[in-house]
Amino acid sequence: MALIDVYHADLECLNERRWNDLGEFVNADLTYNERPMTLDDYRALLQADAEAIPDLEYAPDFVIADGDVVGSRLFFDCSPQRPFLGVDTGGAAISFAEHVFYRFASGKIARVWSLIDTQAIASQARDL
Repeated sequence: MALIDVYHADLECLNERRWNDLGEFVNADLTYNERPMTLDDYRALLQADAEAIPDLEYAPDFVIADGDVVGSRLFFDCSPQRPFLGVDTGGAAISFAEHVFYRFASGKIARVWSLIDTQAIASQARDL
């Protein structure tokens, strides 16, 4: 299966909240923004985001692949019900992007570099 297809299946898994299936797409040990973590740590990070934002849906704006790396711009339209990344929107709808790159090893995500547009989130929260 092509890495882009694996990545799209991973996003489907996240959107369906199939947390126990993450091991199909993610190594048991990985690095997230240069921080080593286990699959359980990564799962907890993603679950916490979904708990804060119940309508969170991972919607790829575009996806590219080069060798063992997949890059994506994810776009989110959502309504955080709890503070997210230190910002409280009071449940109001916000939009933001995440630029993320994944390095795969043996067909699974081994490294993640994520940059979330926190400035857009904070700016929208100030305008509420």
